[in-house]
Amino acid sequence: MSHQEKLTYYIAQFVDELARSGITDVVISPGSRSTPLALTFAEHSSIRHWVNLDERSAAFFALGMAKEQNRPVALVCTSGTATANYYPAIIEASYSRVPLVVLTADRPHELRDTGAPQAIDQIKMYGDYVKWFHEMALPEKHESMLNYARSMASRAAATAYEGNPGPVQLNFPLREPLVPDFHLPDIWESPTKDVYFPHVSGKRTLDEHQLDQVLSQLTNRKQGLLVCGPQMDTGLRESMARLAKTWNIPILADPLSQLRTGPHSKELVIESYDSILKSSEVRSLLKPDFIIRFGAMPVSKPYRFFMEENPDILHIVVEAYEGYREPTLTNTHYIYGDPAQFCIQSADYSAGTEMDPDWTDTWKNLNEMVRRKWAEGEELTEGHTVSILNQLIQDRHLLFVGNSMPIRDVDTFFTAVDRDCVIAGNRGANGIDGTISSAAGAAAHGRKVTLLLGDLTFFHDLNGLHAVKQYGIDLTVIVINNNGGGIFSFLPQAKESSDHFEVLFGTPLDLDFQHAVAMYGGHYERITSLEHLKSSLNQAYNHGGLQVLEVQTNREENAEWHRKQWNEIEAYALEILGEN
Repeated sequence: MSHQEKLTYYIAQFVDELARSGITDVVISPGSRSTPLALTFAEHSSIRHWVNLDERSAAFFALGMAKEQNRPVALVCTSGTATANYYPAIIEASYSRVPLVVLTADRPHELRDTGAPQAIDQIKMYGDYVKWFHEMALPEKHESMLNYARSMASRAAATAYEGNPGPVQLNFPLREPLVPDFHLPDIWESPTKDVYFPHVSGKRTLDEHQLDQVLSQLTNRKQGLLVCGPQMDTGLRESMARLAKTWNIPILADPLSQLRTGPHSKELVIESYDSILKSSEVRSLLKPDFIIRFGAMPVSKPYRFFMEENPDILHIVVEAYEGYREPTLTNTHYIYGDPAQFCIQSADYSAGTEMDPDWTDTWKNLNEMVRRKWAEGEELTEGHTVSILNQLIQDRHLLFVGNSMPIRDVDTFFTAVDRDCVIAGNRGANGIDGTISSAAGAAAHGRKVTLLLGDLTFFHDLNGLHAVKQYGIDLTVIVINNNGGGIFSFLPQAKESSDHFEVLFGTPLDLDFQHAVAMYGGHYERITSLEHLKSSLNQAYNHGGLQVLEVQTNREENAEWHRKQWNEIEAYALEILGEN
């Protein structure tokens, strides 16, 4: 039996089992050693292959796609440093709980540590950032080895998705020749009709005693808060809204919580809590009796201060599966169970959990005050750019938000709407790398995606625009260009490192992005007013393709404008709190 025959059946069985296990997309970074995997994926009728030349971009593209599709996406690359370029996206996938099946081709064992080209140590190279690592056996065609190939594929897809989702890595040592023979008979034939390892997972719920043990602690605590941080489950909306209504309790909703958008009731959704809590004096007047949090830690730094300043309150975190996401190190009670089901059970709990109406009304009044504040003004600012997005984004759209200032401006200025859209971002490791690629991946299956990001983040991943051009993806990009790292203007470095600030933190690019947009076949427009932004954004949504709208601002003026708004909100908030 020839090496080619062994290779063909072994890889074909593996790829076919991934398809049976729910993998519908693979992102391929071209290379030689990965030829068997790349060609076999391309040959399989049930898996769509996407080719991305830049490995770093490819991995973030797959991450964005997996986030939007809520299912694992496969990644394939050749050996050597190609594998290392996947690392940033794998870290992000690990922390943001996104399922990826990473398939790294490798030199066979006899060519490792011998000076052979493109041979690096790929064994467990991603460390603990992957949920599971496996070094695949060399290709063979024995029945047991074909069953082995299927079992590893089935296990990889299940492991990536089950529990807290995340990336897995399978490393494939492959000998030459590397080209499979797809004329061989029955290469896709499976010994089973179902997936090799069928999985059935039930929802984790608290029993009656456990629920009472948790919620009985709330007796006589009448000033509580529900908090929802970044998470992608839109199914949590209705159950949290029901719990909030039953208890008459405010929900502090992070922009990535999915609670600021959608058809559910938002009567008790407090989306402006970041602005409200900016003032330490205001925070001191709003001390709660308890907090129950869902999702990851919110984006808001004032909320983090709020937690750190109140370490003595009862703090409960609800996680679907085990995890410890509480960076303030507050004494925390963890509940591991389905979050939506916990909300439903808690809403049915009849042990006097209704909040003090004055407490809830105070939060609602503060929130409404901030909403009215952001409705004012007609100047083109970074904040009002988000307000226009807030007005125009449509049903089924996805807003992908870059890190640094854009996500914070979305936190501040994106108020609750009934349109059924989703807000997402790479908040696992909070980096600026790969943002365009992730947004492109989220848009790859036809969903309308608007990407809001800063100029440094745009520059950092310009290669991500190639996939947009290559596959004709509809992507509307709003670039907030303040010529550098605008977020640093709000930090102590701006005053305490004035001699070196521009070089080390301001980092002005002085680039004209319209040339880069033209290179990738996109339409570019420089925005001059809010009305211009409204009309251009509507046109971008109607025309499709790559549309890049650039809003130019001044870092120092922007920081001063934000501080002015926060000071006014503090004064209004203290007035409201004084009345109570």
